[in-house]
Amino acid sequence: MIYGTCQICYLILVVDLEELVGAEWAEWYRLTPAQRWLESEKLWQTYLALGGSLDPEPDTESPFYDPQAPRSGPAHGRAGVRVSRGGRAKS
Repeated sequence: MIYGTCQICYLILVVDLEELVGAEWAEWYRLTPAQRWLESEKLWQTYLALGGSLDPEPDTESPFYDPQAPRSGPAHGRAGVRVSRGGRAKS
């Protein structure tokens, strides 16, 4: 009788990760810390290859902000990533 009760408690307490966080996050949570570290390294390499930067964004509200201070620009020489609206121009 105790075994049957314990089995029922186990089934109640076990949560399906996919239901809780979705399939992609469940896959991430099942990785070991070492595997997560390796996957994170791959993501950083991709980010940098696409022109991302590790330089911090300037804090214009800081009392130490200097607009004349030299900063590195984008690797490709163009403006940064911007959100564009998908609407069509009215004629």
